[in-house]
Amino acid sequence: MEFDSKTKIDGALDVIIKPLTPELSDDYFDFFENRAFTDDSPYRCYCQVYQMSKQQYQAAYENAKKQDPGRTSREVAERQIADGILQGYLAYADGKSIGWCNANDRANYPAEPYYDVPFYAPVEKKEKAVICFEIAPEYREKGVATALLNRVVADAQTEGYSAVVGFPIERSERYEWDNPGPIRLYEKLGFIKTALQDGRAVMRKELNKPDMVTIIKERR
Repeated sequence: MEFDSKTKIDGALDVIIKPLTPELSDDYFDFFENRAFTDDSPYRCYCQVYQMSKQQYQAAYENAKKQDPGRTSREVAERQIADGILQGYLAYADGKSIGWCNANDRANYPAEPYYDVPFYAPVEKKEKAVICFEIAPEYREKGVATALLNRVVADAQTEGYSAVVGFPIERSERYEWDNPGPIRLYEKLGFIKTALQDGRAVMRKELNKPDMVTIIKERR
């Protein structure tokens, strides 16, 4: 849904959530290049790899070591945004982009991904996946990720999705660079753990289920 939503978090901070569009690509790259990794995060990227099949990754990066892998990653992300392949939401505060959530129809992720987590599901399942979060260090622990996830769920509900699914890593203690989001973030919004795959919890929130009153009326 292409509209902006405004949320007040942490008592006073106004956060605006916008769906990523090609028109917002400058804000996207401004965030990733100037604010996302100022704390020396080990996961520097443009969130481009999740949308790539093994063949696409090999084709894009086979010569990257001889050139500039960072430049290659940006070019891949630029194409993905322009083509509507890379989707999600940007969070804004204080007049700048300060957060990101990669969220998309599961059918839009490759069936044979380069990345080792199977985000893909057939289009008929009508499920939306939440892949990762990145929040500028000075805005963490303020509710930005919660605002982003709330927007994902709200739009998925409006768009008729059957469920939203996340894939956080199970950890015994807090991890600063937990980009899939901690399990507690999903639990707070009513997600339920339905499986555990290679150390990742599959967190699921069912949507658009008819209530019992509707079912009874339909049976009469």
